Amino acid sequence: MCGRIALFTPPVRLAKLLDAQLAAGIEPEGHPSWNVGPQRRLFGVTEHDGQRLLDRYRWGLLPSWAKDPSIANRLFNARGETVAEKPSFRSAFARRPCVLPVDGFYEWDHRAGNHKQPHYFSRVDGEPILLAGLWEHWHDPSTPDDAAPLRTCTVITTTPNRDMDELHDRMPVVLDLHDVESWLDVDTYGPDERMQLLRPAPTGTLRHYGVASAVGSVRNDGPELIEPAEPQSLF
Repeated sequence: MCGRIALFTPPVRLAKLLDAQLAAGIEPEGHPSWNVGPQRRLFGVTEHDGQRLLDRYRWGLLPSWAKDPSIANRLFNARGETVAEKPSFRSAFARRPCVLPVDGFYEWDHRAGNHKQPHYFSRVDGEPILLAGLWEHWHDPSTPDDAAPLRTCTVITTTPNRDMDELHDRMPVVLDLHDVESWLDVDTYGPDERMQLLRPAPTGTLRHYGVASAVGSVRNDGPELIEPAEPQSLF
């Protein structure tokens, strides 16, 4: 599961990293956050006719056919093993992949004696993490037909590598920069080729350390959330 994200690198730098243009209305320096939860905004990069665009997406996928928008509360992650088959995700997998660049993510340590302490994960090389994602557009039937659709996204997960240190039985799919083209270009790369990318990152890609429990509430935000904290004990 991936349910908390840190996103503080300016959008202009994320766009440059991914060779993308900023969508209209995206402030180049952005608004940094160290505690992004589901139903809040992430940046996603998509590709159309060979051109990449970085735009905002609400985290929690809302399929175009959904009648009840609350379904998005359960669809902020998608299992990579079944993403091509599940009704909620298969259309987006076929035609609407995205890359979600983030600075880090949090996972809670459920091992005995650790009091479910949150851990902060980031890349060893200090670069943004490129998460494999999907996006959808949904039109609210209570709004006019010409109203702008809501753009939503989900983070794809897979089995964990050793970087997770058994903290959790899932981890987000982390793409290498050279795999981004294969993931985004659905006209050139088929489903089988793209499914091959939904695998654990090589061991040694990520590092992690314990942080304070304040990240458990999205009301808390600031760089202090990613400062190391002493392990919390049950005893």
